[in-house]
Amino acid sequence: MALHPVVEAVTSRIIKRSAPSRAAYLAHLDAARLQGPQRGALSCTNLAHGFAAFPANDKLKLRELKKPSVAIVSSYNDMLSAHQPFESFPAIIKDAVREAGAVAQFAGGVPAMCDGVTQGQPGMELSLFSRDAIAMSTAIALSHNMFDAALYLGVCDKIVPGLLIGALHFGHLPAVFVPAGPMTSGISNKEKARIRQLYAQGKATREELLECEAGSYHSAGTCTFYGTANSNQMLMEIMGLHLPGAAFITPGTPLRDALTAAAAKRAVEISQQGGTYIPVGHVVDEKCIVNAVVGLLATGGSTNHTLHLVAIAKAAGIVIDWDDFNELSAIVPMLTRIYPNGDADVNHFQAAGGPGFVIRELLDAGLLHDDVTTILGRGLRAHCAEPFSDGAGAGVYWKPVPEKSADENVLRAAVNPFAPDGGMVLVAGNLGRAVMKVSAVKPEHRVVEAPALTFNSQEDFMHAYSAGKLDRDFVAVLRFQGPRANGMPELHALTPALANLQDAGRHVALVTDGRMSGASGKVPAAIHVSPEILAGGPLGLVRDGDIIRLDAGAGTLEALVPAAVWAARSLATTDLSPNQVGMGRELFSMFRSTISEAEKGATTFALPSPIHTTLPLHEAADIGDTVPGSDEDTLIKNPI
Repeated sequence: MALHPVVEAVTSRIIKRSAPSRAAYLAHLDAARLQGPQRGALSCTNLAHGFAAFPANDKLKLRELKKPSVAIVSSYNDMLSAHQPFESFPAIIKDAVREAGAVAQFAGGVPAMCDGVTQGQPGMELSLFSRDAIAMSTAIALSHNMFDAALYLGVCDKIVPGLLIGALHFGHLPAVFVPAGPMTSGISNKEKARIRQLYAQGKATREELLECEAGSYHSAGTCTFYGTANSNQMLMEIMGLHLPGAAFITPGTPLRDALTAAAAKRAVEISQQGGTYIPVGHVVDEKCIVNAVVGLLATGGSTNHTLHLVAIAKAAGIVIDWDDFNELSAIVPMLTRIYPNGDADVNHFQAAGGPGFVIRELLDAGLLHDDVTTILGRGLRAHCAEPFSDGAGAGVYWKPVPEKSADENVLRAAVNPFAPDGGMVLVAGNLGRAVMKVSAVKPEHRVVEAPALTFNSQEDFMHAYSAGKLDRDFVAVLRFQGPRANGMPELHALTPALANLQDAGRHVALVTDGRMSGASGKVPAAIHVSPEILAGGPLGLVRDGDIIRLDAGAGTLEALVPAAVWAARSLATTDLSPNQVGMGRELFSMFRSTISEAEKGATTFALPSPIHTTLPLHEAADIGDTVPGSDEDTLIKNPI
């Protein structure tokens, strides 16, 4: 089917907008690549340090400078369920890479923190910053220049975006992302939400709440709701950075181990020495980024990716904004109902058809670019497949995804979607620009016009709720929650309280420069308000009693205040010093002072800028271009 005209128009606009920075990025990529193994650039002393501790056979391969070396960059720790399975992955990877005739080295670990653990705690104020710290840690792991390809082991919130940003700064290296998979299903997400609301009302004890939570988060693997972690995995599938169908296979199974081994062998194959060179900087291009946005919208994914995808694109020299999300959301149908947009979890989604089904439906509807490069080569349609294994020690093979969904309550075809749009809208007005996820918000709650109640922390809000002061119609304006103010922590503590008020018949909404991820639910919320107050944002002009109109349908976010009164006000202030020390926050003052606004990805790094250097012929890496200065301008054939 022909590409949808809106997808085509948005893509063309992004390509044009990104032309200077994308060209600079590709020049950086080419300058970093060598024609032989990367470690060939090292001195003898450098190289000896790089293989000193390795077994004799591996050491010989590294000395000979013929076979590729594959880096393992892992987010393993055994406190977090999603990352605990990675403990066993390096051994599987090293064995598989040896079978392929190469060597794998554990290049480095990156931090992995869990928003589920730090929620409502001081440590949550490091969460968003951890993404860029992970990217920097990835760069440190790869900085030894020993490697010809890399495997990235990560799953959750900031970890996968951070790993990918780091990988893109080494865009000349092929990259394969290796997930750990979700835990098996426990207590239903619907029941978990019910108990949380009862606890917020004082009708459930802490012990009852803990028993519920432990029954939901009960084993190794990622959480099963469709929050940022599982949105990450969907995006790695649709961007072609996973082996097909790898995202939602549970850990500790023969198929999971077979996929890990297969990913390791594929990394060898797509290295320059493997014969099918596919650098990640050429996989993640403008069409790939558009595909990622479409996949996010079609599955009701996390609003955190309105930050993360902007930052990922930026790392590859690509410029996107919330207008792009908004225009695509209007024409991308909702194909899934996964909690919080439905009752099912990701295991149900996988059983119904999984990512490959979604990719095929979107391709057939003309909503995805098929003419992209993935780790399998050319064409996204190769990822419309489901993996299988014959058992322990067996390899993995793929079959086309089923023609029909196994459960149309969870997953549907594009001709029969749950909704005609992606359920994520841009709202804008005199309060700034914000993102609003409406896929789980009933139509009757998508317009709220009510007096403002201002709060400077979620603790202030919860104190007012507990004291019974919020039993009314209102718009909660939660300020000083942006990245410059306090690191932009998640604000999920508000969700049960606001849901209770809405269930009681009150017209309530939230407007904030803070974050609420894909776990956010049925209460209307304009989030990521940009610019934030510390960047001069107008949210600081709101006063208690101002009438706020939030209208998802019209895309408006307005304080209905006379213009003269509005212009005469000064920005509100507050004491932010308590947010700057303790739990390591003082170490991140650099991030707070240099971070960009939310719509620009809330990042600490800049777009690539041009480099001015003349490369010798042996270092040229122009893929599909001529090599200037050679005797006959010899064409380097595209190896992809």
